[in-house]
Amino acid sequence: MTEISSPAIDRDAAALLMEPLTDIVVQAGAAILAVSRSTMQVTDKSDGSPVTEADMAAHSIISEGLSKLVPNVPTLSEERTDLAAHPYRNSFFLVDPLDGTKEFVAGRDEYTVNVALITHGQPLLGIIAAPALGLIWRGLVGRGAERLLVTKDGKARAGQPIHTRRHPGPGGAWIVAVSRSHGDKRTEAFIADRPGAIRQALGSAVKFGRIAEGGADIYPRLSPTSEWDVAAGHAIVTAAGGKITDSRGAALCFGEAREDFLVPEFIAWGDPNVAG
Repeated sequence: MTEISSPAIDRDAAALLMEPLTDIVVQAGAAILAVSRSTMQVTDKSDGSPVTEADMAAHSIISEGLSKLVPNVPTLSEERTDLAAHPYRNSFFLVDPLDGTKEFVAGRDEYTVNVALITHGQPLLGIIAAPALGLIWRGLVGRGAERLLVTKDGKARAGQPIHTRRHPGPGGAWIVAVSRSHGDKRTEAFIADRPGAIRQALGSAVKFGRIAEGGADIYPRLSPTSEWDVAAGHAIVTAAGGKITDSRGAALCFGEAREDFLVPEFIAWGDPNVAG
């Protein structure tokens, strides 16, 4: 097993990358919007999940952009896991060029472009763009998070700070972000333990955005998913005042030697005081 070594990007250096990284994500979103969903080709990957022209167009833009912006920092993209050589140390980028491909193929707008910067196994910076919704959520841990309204051409952006909300306390209803496309018995049991929970069915990493901006209290996923599905949202929710744990309250770690870069489970908490 080959270990990838790269510089460790700290918070100050990451802050300088936020705007150029946002530009790259906006360009990737524009490439997705340019693809005709009625005529595009859809193929299946080895795991049975779909991949489209839009996935690959976004992947190409992000990969090229990152290689020019930070050529000495490795990138792990969902679309090129064959190039991965883990474990990763210091810093690397985790990329999902099109999260929610099933939503995209179905003609819905809740798909996203996810880019995260990982340093020492922890998401430090995250950007989630929802091109069809004209939204971007982004955050830098320790520096806060914000939501941007973006025009389709990406030239005009209006941002406002966001923060997770405090849980309303005993007797207050939990607002739970749940997947429209994925469900499992453990997650359902977890939600059932919170009587009166109000469900928000959403696609892709939009669920992390809702937690970060205070529109939902919790997003549980107690079945395996991939690191690139979680990392950007992890950084944004944390930057906005929330917390991401496993079901036992332990922290997640990214870029290690886990098979297929799987995250066995996670829970995104808006209010860290109720985590665990």
